Amino acid sequence: MKILHTADWHLGHRLHEQSQVEEQTLFLSWIRDYIINQKIDVLLISGDIFDTAVPSNQSLEMYYTFLVKLKSTTCKSIIITGGNHDSPGTLNAPKHILNALSIKVVGKATENIEDEVFEIDINGEKVIIAAVPYLRDGDIRRAVAGESFEELTDKYKTALINHYEATARQCASINTSKAPVIAMGHLFATGGSVSDSEQNIYVGTLGHIGASDFPTYFDYIALGHLHRPQIIGGNEKVRYSGSPNVLSFSEIYYDKKVIVLTIEDNNISDIKEDIIPRFREFYKLEGTIADCIAQFQNIISNPYGLTPWVEIVLNEENNIHTDELKNAAEEYPFEILKMALKNQRRIRGIEELLEETKSIKELLPTEVFKLKCEEIGYDLENKPAVWDAFNEILQSVKKQ
Repeated sequence: MKILHTADWHLGHRLHEQSQVEEQTLFLSWIRDYIINQKIDVLLISGDIFDTAVPSNQSLEMYYTFLVKLKSTTCKSIIITGGNHDSPGTLNAPKHILNALSIKVVGKATENIEDEVFEIDINGEKVIIAAVPYLRDGDIRRAVAGESFEELTDKYKTALINHYEATARQCASINTSKAPVIAMGHLFATGGSVSDSEQNIYVGTLGHIGASDFPTYFDYIALGHLHRPQIIGGNEKVRYSGSPNVLSFSEIYYDKKVIVLTIEDNNISDIKEDIIPRFREFYKLEGTIADCIAQFQNIISNPYGLTPWVEIVLNEENNIHTDELKNAAEEYPFEILKMALKNQRRIRGIEELLEETKSIKELLPTEVFKLKCEEIGYDLENKPAVWDAFNEILQSVKKQ
């Protein structure tokens, strides 16, 4: 049996307000072909199918069309869990229909833990999957009036670990054939490397658990949330697959990957990574205006033919002179998405920042809050309780 671990598709994502539907469409076509060529039996998607809680009709159509097309491949079972970007209601709405197609969906933590555990039997080979979605604080921890931020953090982390232990016990209760057991998860694991595109799940150290906090009963833990493929805590069986497409210019310096597990004779006999093609080329240019213009001739596309996207960081002390760059770029088949100064002053007002930004959507709420505190001289660094309170409110709003 072959199992494909992937996550963080973020269908509908826009980079600096530019639609990424072209590379997302190419990825869905590629992964279908990959499933056929590699004879994949089971597909795991560990959260953040969509980029927003209210996906566009275009994103929904891409998602459902892909799932239907898999019926004609070797893939016999699909398990999808919700991420922090996903709406549990949106994912769960068609779950009974999708179940008829051997597609299991767990959009949020369930009332009965057995509803998150599935036994899959393909050609006599079995695997048990603990399909744990993104665990929202309100879903697993009962709030107590008057509790401190430290108590909130400790209780949530304990509740999160307890949830995984409960799924492990449920897996053990049905695992009569001693089949391999795989857990899915969508969270920040301590030691993970982040990029600019991740909006971290954070209330103090809320949800930050290490590889050693997961039950040892699991033979592999298929994680989502961090966009760089990586092994956690030196344990090769605790991994993030990463996002399939570049979601930030901070992600252009490493390969995107999928992970394939091979199960033979009731054991995971092999864990293999494969590189996903880069469907669009990204370039980050640094230097003076003249230096950057001189590099324009080296910007080329790839066999997929999508327009390359460029970020420019100028080593200039004064304001950005965009006209010269824009005029020079008109001769070349690429698009400049962002221009910035490398040595700009550290603290800028929100209004000034927005003048250099296409849309306030490019700013994370946490960035706006930090900027405002800096602007009014509020010492946020030495008052972590206020930072925790803001993040708790933010996570509550995201659940609406």
